[in-house]
Amino acid sequence: MSKSLLSLIKPPNKLKPKPKTSSLHFSLEPHIKRLLEDIFEILKTQQHSQWEDSLETRFSDEDIVISDVTPLVLERIHNVDLGLKFFDWISQRQPWCRPDSLAYSSLLKILAQSKRFAEVETVLENMQIENILPTHEAFEVLIRVYSDSGLIDKALKFYSSIVKLCCSFPNVFACNALLNGLINCRRIDVASQVYDEMLRRHKDENKCVDNYSTCIMVKGLCREGKVEEGRKLIKNRWGADCIPNIIFYNTLIDGYCKKGDVQRAYSLFQHLKLKGFLPTLVTYGAIVNGFCKQGNFEVIYKLLSEMKTRGLTVNVQVYNSIIDDQCKHGSVVEAIEILKGMIGRGSEPDIITYNTLICALCNKGKVMEASDLLGQALKRGLVPNKFSCTPLIIGYCRKGEMVKASDFIITMMETGHKPDLVTYGALVHGLVVAGEVDVALTILGKMVEKGVSPDAGIYNVLMSGLCRKGRFPAAKRLLVEMLELNILPDAFVYATMVDGFVRHGDISEAEKLFEFMLENSIGPDVVGYNAMIKGFCKFGMMKSAISCIERMLKKRLCPDKFTYSTVIDGYIKLNDMDGALRVFRHMVNGKCKPNVVTYSSLINGFCRMGDSDKAQELFKEMKSNGLVPNVVTYSILIGGFLKETKLDKAVLFFEDMLNNNCAPNDVTYHYLVNGFINIPSTAFMEKNKSEAIGKFLILDVFKRMLFDRWDPRTAAYSAILICLCQHKMLKAAFELKNKMMGKGCLANSVTFAALLHGICLKGKSREWKNFFSCSIEQQELKVAVRYSVLFDQYIHHGTLSEASSILHSLVEEDKFDDSGMTNGEVNFY
Repeated sequence: MSKSLLSLIKPPNKLKPKPKTSSLHFSLEPHIKRLLEDIFEILKTQQHSQWEDSLETRFSDEDIVISDVTPLVLERIHNVDLGLKFFDWISQRQPWCRPDSLAYSSLLKILAQSKRFAEVETVLENMQIENILPTHEAFEVLIRVYSDSGLIDKALKFYSSIVKLCCSFPNVFACNALLNGLINCRRIDVASQVYDEMLRRHKDENKCVDNYSTCIMVKGLCREGKVEEGRKLIKNRWGADCIPNIIFYNTLIDGYCKKGDVQRAYSLFQHLKLKGFLPTLVTYGAIVNGFCKQGNFEVIYKLLSEMKTRGLTVNVQVYNSIIDDQCKHGSVVEAIEILKGMIGRGSEPDIITYNTLICALCNKGKVMEASDLLGQALKRGLVPNKFSCTPLIIGYCRKGEMVKASDFIITMMETGHKPDLVTYGALVHGLVVAGEVDVALTILGKMVEKGVSPDAGIYNVLMSGLCRKGRFPAAKRLLVEMLELNILPDAFVYATMVDGFVRHGDISEAEKLFEFMLENSIGPDVVGYNAMIKGFCKFGMMKSAISCIERMLKKRLCPDKFTYSTVIDGYIKLNDMDGALRVFRHMVNGKCKPNVVTYSSLINGFCRMGDSDKAQELFKEMKSNGLVPNVVTYSILIGGFLKETKLDKAVLFFEDMLNNNCAPNDVTYHYLVNGFINIPSTAFMEKNKSEAIGKFLILDVFKRMLFDRWDPRTAAYSAILICLCQHKMLKAAFELKNKMMGKGCLANSVTFAALLHGICLKGKSREWKNFFSCSIEQQELKVAVRYSVLFDQYIHHGTLSEASSILHSLVEEDKFDDSGMTNGEVNFY
């Protein structure tokens, strides 16, 4: 209750006692109406020092006990604070004027209806002290208001009080409010008890239950998946095969659909039409939603057509259901078409419509399209929320476009929506993946300032990023910070710390932490065990690694591909091929399919042993199992063959690599360049006599450049570069050109010719001048033409290419640019 209700006010002037008459006997005669109006006016307009005296004076003119008129005042006053003011005043008067049950009950009603629950409790306490009971009507108001406000336990207490203390039963409106509150709180068992009591009382008392009461119970049962019980309830009240109205049909149809029994729902849908009921928008919405979950869009479109025939406008909620389920079934393109059709038919999408599509597009990696959709939503006057921006933030973070992700966080905040844990988590993860760990740590500080508490997941991402950067002490400090904030580390955090100790070279501390996890039942999962196994393998402790796997199996954790691949790689680094193969067989027997990493490790093992034939067999086995070799696999094989001076095999796999659109990396280039230049020229020339040499452009170019007395390293880079251009890997070719220049091998007429071929093969022959700016001598141009003819033999089967035509025209002109650059130098803008 308010402070004023309990405060002591100056004692009133003593008035003579007047006979007490119940306010129930008052009729609102003119003089009573005038009295009420005067009281209201005094309370509204006069200061505290005046209104008490004014009220005393006004009541002295009436032959009425003040407490008797109090309920009339409180029931008609529209300002709860004025009501409290008046009640305070009468509470301090002589005992014969103090409030009675009617006055207190009237006060309870206005307080409850104004949701002044704390003051209601104080009034009830005062009534209990004075041994005054609220009226039946007051209890009913309390039940209704408390139920509607979700304070269901209090409402139940009032329900019990009216039954036990007043020896009566609440009216149907109060009971229905209580039932509805119980159903909303998922307390179906208690609701059933109240409903059964309502039915029992209905036989003896009037109007204790109505159709709405039953409808509430049916809704509650359907929400719990007990649709048949709901239908039985209807049967018990109205007879078999009788459903009283469309509301009950809608409730049952919705219940069946949410339970997944769409056929029963559709059968009921047909039944209601046979009974002469007209389906409403709610009916169609429920049945459409059911078919959406099944992905039966053929029936859905028939239902939409039926709605139009019946003159019902398909609302945005129905469209949203269809769009949402199209997205869930992977049909995002169809969902976007529905949006277009929806707009075309004059149905305005809401922000939920756009949010659904934005999320689906971002999950598919189509972040730009999702961003365009948000732009459309803004143009339509819709206000984005966190569900609009968060998927875009996550999407751009995954793509490493952190600036755009940050822009959307700003947009989100400008529209009044605070970033939450998910939003901050996405940004932190994206920054760590992008290598911006320090910026991510700053974001951690900002989110704490904004009142968003980080969880173990965010700390784990940051600690993992720090460990990868070699900043293990900083990761340990974060762990301490977590503990100080009472954020308990989970198994993933401990696994990260185990990995951090391993990376830091402290296998002993890693093992201690791992044992701590086991002893304290933190329960490392496969990831945790893998971190420890990786550490043992890194330090050559293979027995400990195998022991760790055995402990996993005892815990009924199945080693995964990473587990086995790590141990296999560990044995290979120790040149223990037998151990690696033993683990490989165990992996296959355990029905754990090897992946590319597993095969690549084994191939590496055989290459290290000098057994490239066995490595090649494993490569074929890997491909036959549907696995696509990656750059590591190819690089290992190429390096292995070159180590054995098997140029033809090395080049064969390099060609296969490019044919499969697998871009080489620095390791691949290192193996090829060093392999070529480390083979004695006499041995290379001997190789040229074999049939294989004439099959590969890379070898023919290298051979030709050696004959022309080019530097072997420059010749090797140039030969690789033309090979990249031959396979239309223009970006990789220009990157390699920059790399070779960084190694001191200047770009030359051969690389110019090669890059020109690559540009033309990509269909950009008209733009070739945009790629180059150079000045080259006539002699160098002729060299470029001569090598271009060689390229044409392999790339165009001897036909004159666009690149060769350009070079011929340049020879004719004896120039192609007046940029004044050094002769023979080729630069890429």
